[in-house]
This record gives sequence, structure tokens and C-alpha cells, in this order.
Amino acid sequence: MTLVLSNGRILTPSGVVEGKALAIRDGRILAVLDAADLPLGARRYDLGGGLLVPGFIDTQVNGGGGVLFNDDTSVEAIAAIGAAHRPYGTTGFLPTLISDDLSVVDAAMRAVEQAIDAGVPGVLGIHIEGPFLATRRKGIHDAGKFRILDDEAVDLLGSLRRGKTLVTLAPETTTPQMISRLVRAGVIVAAGHTDADYAVVRRALDAGLTGFTHLFNAMSPLTSREPGVVGAALESKTAWCGLIVDGRHVNPVTLRLALATRPLDRFMLVTDAMPTVGLANKSFVLQGRTIRVENGVCVDAEGTLAGCDLDMASAVRNATTMLDLSIEDAVAIASHSPAAFLGLADERGAIVPGLAADLVLLDEALQVREAWIAGESATHLARLG
Repeated sequence: MTLVLSNGRILTPSGVVEGKALAIRDGRILAVLDAADLPLGARRYDLGGGLLVPGFIDTQVNGGGGVLFNDDTSVEAIAAIGAAHRPYGTTGFLPTLISDDLSVVDAAMRAVEQAIDAGVPGVLGIHIEGPFLATRRKGIHDAGKFRILDDEAVDLLGSLRRGKTLVTLAPETTTPQMISRLVRAGVIVAAGHTDADYAVVRRALDAGLTGFTHLFNAMSPLTSREPGVVGAALESKTAWCGLIVDGRHVNPVTLRLALATRPLDRFMLVTDAMPTVGLANKSFVLQGRTIRVENGVCVDAEGTLAGCDLDMASAVRNATTMLDLSIEDAVAIASHSPAAFLGLADERGAIVPGLAADLVLLDEALQVREAWIAGESATHLARLG
């Protein structure tokens, strides 16, 4: 049966339209219709004057709802993480594994395959952040887990049977040839936790690297004589840069300057979320270290940043207030940009006929009121801020 969402504003690629309705059938967007053209017998959902936007896609989700993916590489854990983020508008995500043993990486990849086969809502693949990283820019990662990207690792990283595989690595710890092998195996490669110089990153880009993980954080900076990873990222007009917009990881002024250097659609919002998202208890244990939330960010006892207590709806609101983006642009870098980065723009990330009916209803304050994944609503959503 056709589902019709009406009495609201709809954010399409050409802008916000009013006086229209959205028709959904078989999990996909059927059409944006005039009220006079609504199909007979369709189920109706009253949007209550709210703004209907494409669902948010988060490529970096370490945990949520009290679950850390590294600690529990199961289908149930993935489902719990997705359920914790859905009330905040996340309709597509990559469960993210930080640096760990290859046996854990293998278990995580197999769990993602099983989750997709089982139809767990929102799972699009996996993000493997490390263990091929630089010790000098390790952040909260356990350097004891770091290793070389060898043949065994390449074979494993290219083995995902269902969904997308994103790998974050430090280009200086490997070679352009190994990066090319990953890309040929279907892996999306991003630079992160890296102290590489500009020349090394340029060679990695030429080899097929297409992303930068949490731009500015845990990477060599742009300086007067050495552009570093940041300089190479900002110079590129084609690679995608993930942004953590919480006001703490990167100063908003720095982010606004970055946005002015290159096409907006090559930036994307990420949360780097930890298990505290969706919980009142704002502490957890990461590889034996207690992590607590202070002023909205996760830190260890020494004050080292350890991911975020950030959700995508907050990131979108922050993009409008901290980065001076319009709601249209803020939503685009939370939906279309990550879809394009993952090679999924022809499947999701916009309100266009034929694409997946992954949708979010926002009120005037940009709070999430409902979310649909493949046309199925989450009627249990609390009205969360």
C-alpha cells in the first residue's frame, strides 16, 4: 500500500516545497505530488507542518545506547547502536571499529554482513578506523594495536560480502601501491590519525584515497612551509572531508574558513559517537580506560579526546548556528554528501523519486519528530532534543 506524508514542507534538491505531499511505496520514494493527485486508498501521515528532509547518514559511529562496537561485534550490538541513533535522525550508518586485532576486525565485518542480511535498519557497511595509523597522531587509539598494512590485512579488508567498507589509515605507514590494492578491492580509503606531509598525501590521493577522517583532528596541520594533511585535504576539490561540529573538536572559525576553500558538497558531518549517545549515564570504559563526558566531549583521565557525545541532529543544528549554513546546506552535508562519499547517491541521500524512503521530520527548532527507514517509521521515537 502507498503511504502519503502530507501537511508539511518537503526539502527536495531544488529547495523546500510547500503544499505538496510525498508518496512512498515498497520502501522507496514514489513521487512528490499535489494534493489533488494523491492516490486513492493510501495511508496518510500528517506531518503537522514540519519539515521533511532526507535521512542523515553517519559514516563514523563507534557506539551508542551503552554499546561500544569494539566490545561487542555482534548483530545485536549493531542493532542497538542503530536504534540509539535513529531518534536523532540517523537513517544510515557505518558501525565503526577503532584500532584492534585483525581477529576483531574479522568478527566485526562478519557481524555487519549478518546484520545486513537480517535487515537491521540503517546498516550500510563498516568503518575500520585503524589499526594502520601513526603513533604520533594516535589520539585515544591504543598504539599497541597498530600494525603494518600487509597482504593478510588487505585480503581481510576487501572481504566484506555485503555493504560498504571504509578504512581510515595513515598514508605514511603504507605505500600508494597498497592503497591502490585496497581501492581495487572495493574499499573506500580515508586518511586519518596521520602525521604525513603534503607530498605523501598527494601520492595517496593519486592512488585512490578519497576521504579525510575528522578533518583537523589527529592529523598534521597546515603551516606556512608544510601544508600537511590539512593542506592537501583543503586543496583537493574531489575528496570528502568529515567534520565534527560540536564546538570543541575544532573551533567553528577554523571550520568556516575550511568551508570557504572548496566545494561544500565535499564536506560531510560525522558524529564519531561513543556509547553515551542516547544514555543519561555519560561515562564508559574504552580498552581499560574510563572515558567521561565533559562539556559535551568524551575525554580520558588525561583530557585526551576520545570520540564524541554527539548525534546527527545536533550536528545539523550546530552547522546552522556555528557555521552559518542554511538548513538546506546543513542537511545536504548530513545526507547527500555522505551518500556520495559511499557511492550510494543513486540509492539514498535525497528526496528524489526512486531513492530509498529514508526520511526525517524536523520541527521549527530542528528537533527530530519522526524518522523513516525504507518507508518504515519509528513510532517509538521519544521527542528528544
